[in-house]
Amino acid sequence: MLAVTQYIFAAGETRFQTGVAAYAAGQFEPAAQAFTDALAEQTAPGTLVNLGLADWRCGRTGEALLVWQQAAWLDPFNRAARENLVYARDAAAVNLPELTWFEEASTWLPANWWTWLAGVSLWLAVALVTVPGFLRWRKAGWHQTVAALALGVFLASLAPAAGIFTRSKIAIVTDKNAALRLTPTQAAEVIAALPLGEPLRELRSRGNYLFVRTQNGSGWVERKQVGFLCPK
Repeated sequence: MLAVTQYIFAAGETRFQTGVAAYAAGQFEPAAQAFTDALAEQTAPGTLVNLGLADWRCGRTGEALLVWQQAAWLDPFNRAARENLVYARDAAAVNLPELTWFEEASTWLPANWWTWLAGVSLWLAVALVTVPGFLRWRKAGWHQTVAALALGVFLASLAPAAGIFTRSKIAIVTDKNAALRLTPTQAAEVIAALPLGEPLRELRSRGNYLFVRTQNGSGWVERKQVGFLCPK
C-alpha cells in the first residue's frame, strides 16, 4: 500500500509540510502542487516520492512513474521509490526501461557520485605519481600501491559514468494522448499509441519532436508528451 513519507528539508520545508497535510486530508491536487512548489526550491528524493504519490492518487500514472524514477536517479537506495515503482509498474502493466550493462551499473550509486569518483580517483593517482618527484620526496611503496588502486577505481568508474550520460536519454510517457509518428509533424501517420508510463529512448531531436526507440518500434513523439529520468 502506498503511503506518504515524512521527509523534512531546510529549503521548501513549509511547502513540503503543507503537501503532507493536504495529502493526509485526501486533498491530492493541492498536495501535488505543494510538493511541486517545494521542488522548485530544492530537488530532493523525498519530495519526488511524495509528489509521485499525489500524482498517482490523481490518476496521473505517467507523472507518478516519472518522478519515482527521478527519485531513484538521485538516490538509488531510496526504498520508498523502488517499492512504489514496482507496485505502479505492475498496476499499470508497463515494463522497466531497457538498460545496457554499463547503464545498469550506473544505478548502483547516486548519479553524481560516479563523476566525483572518477575525478577524485584520477587526480589522486596523478598526484601520487608526480608530486613526490616534483617536491623531491623519496617515493615510498605505498605511493605506488595507492596510485594503482586509484587508477583502478578510475577505470572501473568510467563505464558507469558513461551509463549516466546514456541513461539520461531515457524518458517516460506522461501524456495519455502521446503517439508515435512516422514524421515530426502533427499530420504524420500514427505508428502506435504510447501507453502512460512507457519508457523510451531519445535518439535525436528536431524542433519540438524527439525521434525515439520504444517497444513498439522507432518514430517521432512530441517533446512535451514525455519527461526524462534525469531531474532538471
